[in-house]
Amino acid sequence: MKLSKQHANYQSEITQFIDSLKAKNPNLEASQLAGRALLWDKSPIDLETQARNQASHVDQQAYPYQNKVR
Repeated sequence: MKLSKQHANYQSEITQFIDSLKAKNPNLEASQLAGRALLWDKSPIDLETQARNQASHVDQQAYPYQNKVR
């Protein structure tokens, strides 16, 4: 489906806002990538560490403040 010439150059208000924001602050994308790397991009865990973490896991009670009935 081919758009008419009238719609070919259309930009929504959101796209225009983002483009103007990037023009005002050219370091925006770099700071976003730095923030993502800080919070989400983690180095891979080796298999030994993963196995050790799984072996040291202790199950918690469903309700931690309830006294255990013996």
